[in-house]
Amino acid sequence: MALRRLVVSWVLAGAVLGCAASASQAAKDAATSASGLPIPRYVSLKSDHVNVRAGPTKDNDVAWVYTRSGLPVEITAEYENWRRVRDSEGAEGWVYHSLLSGRRTAVVTMKSKDELAPLYDSASASSAVAARLQAGVVTQVKRCAQGWCRVIGTGFDGWIQQERLWGVYADEKVD
Repeated sequence: MALRRLVVSWVLAGAVLGCAASASQAAKDAATSASGLPIPRYVSLKSDHVNVRAGPTKDNDVAWVYTRSGLPVEITAEYENWRRVRDSEGAEGWVYHSLLSGRRTAVVTMKSKDELAPLYDSASASSAVAARLQAGVVTQVKRCAQGWCRVIGTGFDGWIQQERLWGVYADEKVD
């Protein structure tokens, strides 16, 4: 009987310690997710010189350098102060968090490089066409709702169908 109580005590103690260890591990994991923001999410490059590394430390080699501020990238993972990003062409690497901005930008995408994306005066395909944008044009996203985004850039300001942009999720609302 005493042996049975001892075994039950060990089992209960193990369960309590296991729960504590799980809670401790969960807290540790939450702390290493760094920002607490959702993943994935879109951001933009803050600088016109951003080193992209093979891994999340300065000891890792620079794989390439972005040379255009405002370019949209998608954060796909976080490790301490490092963010794994993917660009519109699918290239991935690690960038230090301070080189990224929460400012929303997007790249115009088209099925054919020769095709132009219409930019409308309002969020309706029946409104007047304000401009036509080439694939690859980087825009600043002001807001998105119901499948339309208001975008601005050098020499243009108008509404574009959300599906024509890389840098906002389908049906994402941006304010």
